[in-house]
Amino acid sequence: MRRDEIAAGLAEVDTRIAAACRAVGRDRGEVTLIAVTKTRPAEDVRILAELGVRDVGENRDQEAGPKAQELADLPLTWHFVGQLQTNKVRSVVAYADVIHSVDRLRLVEAISKEAVRQGRRVGCLIQVALDDDPGRGGARAADVLELADEVALAEGLWLGGVMAVAPLGEEPAKAFARLRDVATRLEEQHPRATMISAGMSEDLNEAIAYGATHVRVGTALLGRRKPFVR
Repeated sequence: MRRDEIAAGLAEVDTRIAAACRAVGRDRGEVTLIAVTKTRPAEDVRILAELGVRDVGENRDQEAGPKAQELADLPLTWHFVGQLQTNKVRSVVAYADVIHSVDRLRLVEAISKEAVRQGRRVGCLIQVALDDDPGRGGARAADVLELADEVALAEGLWLGGVMAVAPLGEEPAKAFARLRDVATRLEEQHPRATMISAGMSEDLNEAIAYGATHVRVGTALLGRRKPFVR
């Protein structure tokens, strides 16, 4: 039964998060699980909500928009965690409570304009590039503080903190240590921007060790992904 599978996955992930917190002397309550439900049906999200999950992550607007609309009756916080093109901003702002992939000024301006138009307040995390692969998105560490200042000043937005994806082929701990340094500098300028979105199914332990407040877990929670069909 699907509910039993999801409940078992959730229990296992929660145990892993709790153990990772204990290992570094952190409180379990400091880490929020974002259930990444891309390619999964709305019914999976409904089951997660029944099991107490409140934070849901999606990375493709064409899938996330209809799903969020179908589940509008649930008390969920929707996180957009994929790369965002400006031509998708209008659609994403309609449902996303927090956008994790803000990495350039043009995107800040577009999200702000749309948030004001729709009468919404949208949380923004600055995506930090921890490697030199432009295809994976993210602002250079040297540009993060300036971009964060723009978010903090922009109408309709609030600055949440930072997000990153561990680079391929590098020890996650080293990458997340760099992210923590950036997050610390950001928090010095913006004390309320305390979110660090880092860590997925494979590397959530390392992310939590280096201060992650939000971990984005899909596979370990819901099983291997099904291919997305348009």
